[in-house]
Formats: sequence, structure tokens, C-alpha cells
Amino acid sequence: MSAWTHDGEAERGAAEGTSGPADGRRAVVTGPTVGLEEEYLLVDPVTRRVEPRGQDVAAMAASDGLGDRAVPELTRYQVEARTVPHTAVRELGEEVRDLRVGVARAAARRGLCIVSSGSPVLGQTVPPPISEGARYARSVATFRALDDEQTACGCHIHVGIPDPARALRVSNHLRCWIPALIALSANSPYWQATDTGYASWRTMTLARWPVAGPPPYLESPAHYEELVGRLVETGALMDRGGVYWDIRPSSHVPTLEFRAPDALATAEEATLLAALVKAMAATALAAVAAGEPAPRPQQELLRAACWRAARDGLSGQSVDLPASRLVPTAVRLDRLLNWVAPALRAHGDLDLVCGAWTRLRLGGNGADRQRAAYRRGTRLPGVVDHLIEAATPANRRVDEH
Repeated sequence: MSAWTHDGEAERGAAEGTSGPADGRRAVVTGPTVGLEEEYLLVDPVTRRVEPRGQDVAAMAASDGLGDRAVPELTRYQVEARTVPHTAVRELGEEVRDLRVGVARAAARRGLCIVSSGSPVLGQTVPPPISEGARYARSVATFRALDDEQTACGCHIHVGIPDPARALRVSNHLRCWIPALIALSANSPYWQATDTGYASWRTMTLARWPVAGPPPYLESPAHYEELVGRLVETGALMDRGGVYWDIRPSSHVPTLEFRAPDALATAEEATLLAALVKAMAATALAAVAAGEPAPRPQQELLRAACWRAARDGLSGQSVDLPASRLVPTAVRLDRLLNWVAPALRAHGDLDLVCGAWTRLRLGGNGADRQRAAYRRGTRLPGVVDHLIEAATPANRRVDEH
């Protein structure tokens, strides 16, 4: 059974705020389910370069107990880990930490380490070695050099919203906040041993794809199906699973998937993002139920806001949508947190998110900390060492035993 297989009745209950235990009693739960997929890079601890052992390490992690929660990715430099759906974000955070330890242990048995970064710091990654599989081969044949820069890792957050119409309305309400998620999670300043000048270079590489970036305003499931069908007909999509919008209905599970964040350096940051996205979805669901109209910024301005967030991260200015004026990014994020605070409080996640946000404001996001690691030693290997240390909990020993 896939780690992302949901029981339909339980999932509907979770999305509506209730669930049904085995004894028939109905228990209150805290909002929709949430889960995530994290993509890790494999690096040699001596050279600090990425190593193409993803399929081997994923298979070892799977056989060591992770099962289908550990899988290969497009390039052999990567491994993906998938949580099961959770109603409690703190339990999700525990699973994220366990998955990181499990994948790191499998990597250590091959003399490697894992890092969680949106892009590799060191190593010749263009063109990357592509994992085996018919779909990956078809992707290379279809998109050609676009796949050359896909050694890029994200954190994809799934929120359980089984009703397609409601899921699309939630997407419409949350499009304006995609740049805030990019700025908060930005963790890919380096590419091919070079500082790109961007906080999230991964965002820029993905933006080149024909169906990527912020989604359009979607009127209905019929509108979505018609649009995606036409994109498949043009060849811009291989199939519905190839929609790379920053928010999209999942093609295989009853969730709305948030794809904008870079892979987060620490499990704490991944948990923060999951809690925040869950609260955003719950707040938007309430707005949908109340009949509130969704903001409709111009698509060009929304793309420009995403570009600005990818360049500046937390340290610069953000486009305050839908007004389209520049404000400090921290101010924009404070507005987001104020908007979702009632949902965070209802879910029991307000202290968790406020504490993590305070630490990020003081210490910077992943991109800021990668650059700080470089400044400490003016050496890129030091950046990789910083990422290795951040990837797995400091209080757990990860080795081949």
C-alpha cells in the first residue's frame, strides 16, 4: 500500500473536522490532514560533492523499514521521503525526523551523507545522471535540456481536501501567498559552485517549465480538466501528473499539493511549513464556506512577486498582493501569520509556528544560513558541512549501525 493511500471515509471526516474511530464514536480532530514529501541530496562527506547513488540508497532505506516511504527521484543524486497523512502536525514532525534518520543511515552504509537543500552546492550536475524508469526516459525525450537542471529538491506539502471544487477554490484563495512561502523556505542560493545571487535558485529553474509557477485562477473542476487536457494535447504536459504549478490538486490522492517551498535545511523548518500550510488551507476553507471572493491579482504581477521572493528571500522586499506595492518581507509574513493565527490556535500549532518564525527572523532562512556558513570560512565545503549537520537531529547518532 502506498504511503499516500487514504481511506476515503476517514479522509472526508478529517477534512470536515471529525473522524470516526473503530468503535463508532466520533472524535474531534484538528482540521484537515497534512503530510509532506521531502527530497534529499546525497553527498560525499570528504569531497562534499553530490554522488549518484539515489536508487541504491532508496532501496536500502526501503528494505531497512521505510518501505515505500523512501523512493528514487528523477536524478540519481536524489532520494525522496514521504510521510503518511497526519492530523497532528507535531506527530508529522516526528515522522519527518525519523525519515531523515532512516535515509541518512542508509546513505551512511554507502559512505555518504544526506543534505536537505533546494540545490546542490558542489558537484558537476549538468547533465545529471537520470534514474532508471520509462517515465524518466520519456521526460528527457520530451523536455530535453530542461531536465539538465533538475537536480533541484523541494518540500511538497499535501493537505487533505477530497472535494475537487473546494480544493480549487482554496487554491484560488491562496495564490497570493505563494511568494511568502517561497521567501520563507528559500534554501538554494548556490548552483554549480557559484552564488547565484538568488535566495531560491530552484524557483527560477522550475519557472522555465511550460506548466509551472503560480497556478491560474481556476473557475471549476471542469475548467481545470479542460485546461489540463489541452496542455496534454499540446505536448506541454506528458500527462496530468506533470502539472508543476506551485499549488495543484494531486493526480493520485485526494489532496491539494503545495509545491513552492525549497527543501528545508532542518526538520523543524519542514514542520513549520506544514503547520503554516495546513492553517492556510483551513483558513481558506472557512473563507470558501462563507462565500468570500478570492483575490484575483494579475498573473503577470503574481509571477513578478514570485521572482522577487526567489531573489530576495527573507532579507528584502516583497510584493504585497493584491495591492502590488513593496513592503518588507517580514511584514508580509507577519500579515500571513496574523491571518491564519485563529486556525493555528485551533490546531494547537500557534506556539510551534511562532517560536520557529522567531528563530528564522533572528537567524535567517536556509539561504541566509548557507551564505553565513560560507562567510565563516570562505569555502563552499563549509556550506556542505553546515547542511549535513542540519539535515538530521543533533541528538541522534546516524551511522551504518
